[in-house]
Amino acid sequence: MSRSQLALLLCVVLIFSMGLLMVFNTTAAEVLDRSLDRSTHHALFRQILYAAFGVAVASGFWFLGYQNVIKLSGPLLIFGSFLLLMVFVPKVGQEINGARRWIGFFGLSFQPSEFVKYLIPLYYIQVMTTREGPFQLRAFLKLLGLLAIPMGLILIEPDNGTTAIILVSLVGLFVLTRLRWVFWALPLAVFMAVGGLVAMQMPHVSDRIQIYLHPELDLQGKGHQPYQAKIAAGSGKLWGKGLAESLQKMDYLPEARSDYIAAIYAEEFGFIGMMVLIGLYMLLGFLGFYLASQAKDPEGFYLVAIFTFLICFQAFLNLGVVSGLLPSKGTNLPFFSQGGSSLIANCMAVSLMLNVGRKTCQSRVS
Repeated sequence: MSRSQLALLLCVVLIFSMGLLMVFNTTAAEVLDRSLDRSTHHALFRQILYAAFGVAVASGFWFLGYQNVIKLSGPLLIFGSFLLLMVFVPKVGQEINGARRWIGFFGLSFQPSEFVKYLIPLYYIQVMTTREGPFQLRAFLKLLGLLAIPMGLILIEPDNGTTAIILVSLVGLFVLTRLRWVFWALPLAVFMAVGGLVAMQMPHVSDRIQIYLHPELDLQGKGHQPYQAKIAAGSGKLWGKGLAESLQKMDYLPEARSDYIAAIYAEEFGFIGMMVLIGLYMLLGFLGFYLASQAKDPEGFYLVAIFTFLICFQAFLNLGVVSGLLPSKGTNLPFFSQGGSSLIANCMAVSLMLNVGRKTCQSRVS
């Protein structure tokens, strides 16, 4: 394993370790504050369990190899689409806060869209790298039609944030694969215009925009979290209040262990701590794109580049929401927030990125 691969792995481990500390810190305070009938270590053990499962899945993908995974992306995407359908089946899918995004089993929950988010780019890469001759409009429309099925299922859960992330990743792949811009740029502009008009007519979208602009208008409802997140992040000042000294985690900022955990981190570690966290994500991005530039084949280049982009883009969205720069999207902070499906999917992505780097090192030796 090269130094850049080791540095990337170390970066991920550091982010996860910091997140694990914050998950325990935040959830333990919630248990004590609400006098809940469970251990203060419950969420910690749960996150470690998901991490162990993530490492097991990542090891499987590592030994399978990124080239074989790309070849199997079609069947994997079909299976992922089947799981997306299962979230709508009564007693199988779980509805939380009005959205059906999870499948429940043995007391655990599983979110298929977190994996489909990576499978869709993999399938696109497989199609683009195995084609013969120029990619024609008819073939492109057929490909979009196939990808629209899982994306549509995610959209009606509803999960607008994940759908938008997938769309942005596809646009990134269009650019990387040098797809003719007349195939996608103009249709995308029309789609965004029409989609924007339709979205403005959807009550939950317009409500989110209003809350984004003026969270104080609904402090007892949807504006509560973004407003309290700003208080938490701002009160940390330069150095923070210190580990375990956050006040907002004492039920002022509900569900802080997931989407808003960075706000609690900012309160306890301040501006300096946030710079360290952001620096780690920036280093992860740099190392990922460096590995992509060294890939020995187009498949490896596209895979590492788009997976690096996906991880960093999700981090950007989450931190943007926490800071109040972006409206709430329900996006986890990769490797940092509590969330088993996201953690396992991200472990899988990093495993494939490292596997590309391994193939690059082997080709240089040979």
